[in-house]
Order: sequence, then structure tokens, then C-alpha cells
Amino acid sequence: MPVLTSDGGFPEVRGEGRGAEVWGLLFAPVPFRKGREVKIVWRMTGEGPLTVTATLPDGTRARRTFGPEQHGGSNWKRPGEEWGTGFVFPKPGCWRLELSRTRGSGQVWLAVR
Repeated sequence: MPVLTSDGGFPEVRGEGRGAEVWGLLFAPVPFRKGREVKIVWRMTGEGPLTVTATLPDGTRARRTFGPEQHGGSNWKRPGEEWGTGFVFPKPGCWRLELSRTRGSGQVWLAVR
């Protein structure tokens, strides 16, 4: 999945949505480094609260350090409501981040070295 640079200079990624549009704003250089906390802000359309999980194909799960915390708003202009999350990825690999709301879901793949 290509990583883009937002107007604010942070890398961002567009997810694959099912009934929703998904964007992630990455507050760390990509690829991420294993064992270090990473903040990711999400914008996602749909309805209901947000859940986010991160797993490797072997079933390893990343440790969520906070969130999802809903934000009142920001100057990041992507569709949907906004939440912040923190993760520590324990191993290198291609991680699948799954996002879901009551209505709408999506995924983002991110590399960790």
C-alpha cells in the first residue's frame, strides 16, 4: 500500500474500505521500527465507535498503548471522524491494521523493520 505525504509533512496512507473510507496519518517515519511506540491518527467514514487491531500473518498482535481516542477535530482534511491510537509492533513484517465501526470497515497494511 503506498504511503503518501500529507500537506502537514507527515506520511499518510489510504486504506481499503468496505462501506467506508479509511485514512491513517503516521507520526513516525516509515517503515516503522519494531519495539517503538507509534502514534497513528485515523479518519474513517461510517457510523459508530471505532475498533482497531494490528496483526501479522502468523497471528502476532501489536500492543495498543492507547485509543482509539476520538478527536474533536484537527487541520488534517480527510473524510470521516477522527481518532488517535498508539501501537508497539514487537516484530518486523507486514502488519495488517483492521478498523471497524458499527457500519463500515477497512484495513491498512504497514511495514515494520
